[in-house]
Amino acid sequence: MAKSEWPELTGKPAEEAREQIRAEFPEITVHVVPDGSMVTMDFNEQRVRLFVKNGKVVRDPKRG
Repeated sequence: MAKSEWPELTGKPAEEAREQIRAEFPEITVHVVPDGSMVTMDFNEQRVRLFVKNGKVVRDPKRG
C-alpha cells in the first residue's frame, strides 16, 4: 500500500511539504489551501491538500 499520510510535515513550511510529497510521489497533485477554506468532499487518491496558516502546514496532509 502506498503512503497516504504525512504527519511529519505538520508545522513545516508549505513549499517544503509540497516538495517532499512530490519527491516521493511525482504523480500526486498537491494543493495548498488556506486553513478554513471550503473544499470539495470528493475523494481523489491522486490529490493531497496542504491546509496552511501563516505559510505553515496546520493539519496532517493526507491523500484524498
